[in-house]
Amino acid sequence: MTTPTLQGRAKALLERLDRLAACSETPGQIDRPYLSKSHRSAVALVESWMRQAGLETRIDALGTLVGKRRGSGTDPGMKGRSLLLGSHIDTVRNAGRYDGPLGVAIAIDCTATLRDAPFDVEVLAFGDEEGGRFAGTLRGSRAVAGSFDPRLLDTTDANGISVRAALRELGANPEAWRDEARAAPLGYLEIHIEQGPVLERMGAPLGVVTSIAAATRLQLELRGEAGHAGTVPMGGRRDALVGAADAIRAVRDSALPHPESVATVGQLTVEPGAPNVIPGLVRFTVDLRAPTVSQRDALESEVTRRLQAVADANDLSLAMTRIHASDGCACAPALQDRLDRAVRSLGLTPPRLPSGAGHDAMAIAAATEVAMLFVRCKGGISHNPAESVTEDDVALAIGATDAFLREFAHGT
Repeated sequence: MTTPTLQGRAKALLERLDRLAACSETPGQIDRPYLSKSHRSAVALVESWMRQAGLETRIDALGTLVGKRRGSGTDPGMKGRSLLLGSHIDTVRNAGRYDGPLGVAIAIDCTATLRDAPFDVEVLAFGDEEGGRFAGTLRGSRAVAGSFDPRLLDTTDANGISVRAALRELGANPEAWRDEARAAPLGYLEIHIEQGPVLERMGAPLGVVTSIAAATRLQLELRGEAGHAGTVPMGGRRDALVGAADAIRAVRDSALPHPESVATVGQLTVEPGAPNVIPGLVRFTVDLRAPTVSQRDALESEVTRRLQAVADANDLSLAMTRIHASDGCACAPALQDRLDRAVRSLGLTPPRLPSGAGHDAMAIAAATEVAMLFVRCKGGISHNPAESVTEDDVALAIGATDAFLREFAHGT
């Protein structure tokens, strides 16, 4: 059940997200890669929201926007410890406006209304969850968790610009990455759209997440030989794109026997890319996800075996690099229960469900217990301009987050 106050907060919050959607590299779309000009614009806008909420703000070494509300307690055991809330503000290409930013906006709104917490609260607006510009992901959340690999600072984008250089352009100091690890956080809460159809099918506006799937992302190259499209006989060709077509089907077929696992080829480039030239090189990505590490690793082994067979059958060479791997994580049972009570305080019974998508919570889990609250999205559609939530559901998510924070702070 919502109240007029919650409805008003939800309405204002959604209007904010409409404004944030204008921070984009591509006119008419939402396209906000990590450390791009549009990301810098988004940081400035979200920082203004944080300051209006009374939070102290800074941009950390990895470009994460941090807003802090200092606690009012005197317990020495709480000194220097924070409850963390957050999500990400970067996007995929041609994205929706709620994947990531909804959780940041709710965290800011609810932290502003929290009174007399005996600990600090930090709202984290991460910038590298989607991984669209640079190979690898979760740099910001890994730094907070103390598991950041500094070699990721030297990763370059398609134009040869390094993460290190792009961070300096944002005004961050990448050499201070060691300082971002938090000392014994009290926990982490991430609010996020479900990105799937389960809640909608159950008629449930909110859900409590139990775990996040293990994932792997691969970068592959199939190399053949370019040649004239009119003069090279069909029987003598080493066509990399024909091999890639077989490879894409092999990736899909690898996952079909495993209903809980998924495999996706989401990006493909062809060289030389001329209409009258046989393709000599194809680069593509493979995204693999499964409920457990062992299931993911088994799927990766099967995909690797099938792709090598495709390369051999088409007289192509195959090169493969693992550019991202996450073991996923389990959400803390005690925090799941807290979220359950918070949602029930609104007169709802929340289902519990796993997340097939990756989130910054996976990285933060290396440092503290994590929890996630899912918000229903229309049709389960995400990573798509059609991504949609309702004002009523957002109001409920705000109310549940308020209740979660009150219980965490005061035990009521």
